[in-house]
Amino acid sequence: MSISFDSALGIHEKALGFRAQRAEVLANNIANADTPNYKARDLDFASVLAEQSARNQQSSAGLARTNSQHIAAEGVAMGSASLAYRIPAHASIDQNTVDVQVEQSTYAENAVNFQASFTFLNSKFKGLVSALRGE
Repeated sequence: MSISFDSALGIHEKALGFRAQRAEVLANNIANADTPNYKARDLDFASVLAEQSARNQQSSAGLARTNSQHIAAEGVAMGSASLAYRIPAHASIDQNTVDVQVEQSTYAENAVNFQASFTFLNSKFKGLVSALRGE
C-alpha cells in the first residue's frame, strides 16, 4: 500500500509555498518604502487557489510526460493575475504606494498563517510516521 502525499497533506503544502512567496513580495514592499514611484504589490490567496483548481481541472493544458523517466513538473506557479498592485489609502507626493504600517501588519499576518500551515504539516508528518511505525 502506497501513501499519496497529495491526499495526505492536502492544500497545506501548496499554501506553505504561497505564504513564503507572499512574504518575499511584502518584504520587497517594505524595503522599497522610500523609493519614488514604487508601486506596492501583494498576492491574493483566493486567486492563487482558483488558478490551482482550474489547472487541476484542465489537465490537457498542462505539461504531458511522454516518457515514464521524465520528471513531473510540480510546484506553485504564480500567474500574473495573482500578483496585483495594492491600492493606497492616501496619495503620496513621490507616487510611492507603500504604507509601511499596512505592509508590516500584513507581513505579520502572513507569518502567523505560515506558522499555522507549517505546524499543521508537521503534525501530519508526525501522524504518518507513527502510522508507519505502527504506534
